[in-house]
Amino acid sequence: MVQEFYQGLAQRVRGMAETADPFTRRRLLDLAKRYDSKGGTPPSKVSERPLPVSRTPPPASIFSGPGET
Repeated sequence: MVQEFYQGLAQRVRGMAETADPFTRRRLLDLAKRYDSKGGTPPSKVSERPLPVSRTPPPASIFSGPGET
């Protein structure tokens, strides 16, 4: 029953995304993806891989406060 609820929400959100501007459309489709994962439906597209974590430390200038050089 909960699965059907989230699947219905995902369907409604996708319908709204069809008429939305590009920025809102992207956000609505992301929301629909989250609803699909809660409802147990596999996502329709291949998910993107996250960016790798940088192993290099940031430059020291970021850590200096105002007035420090």
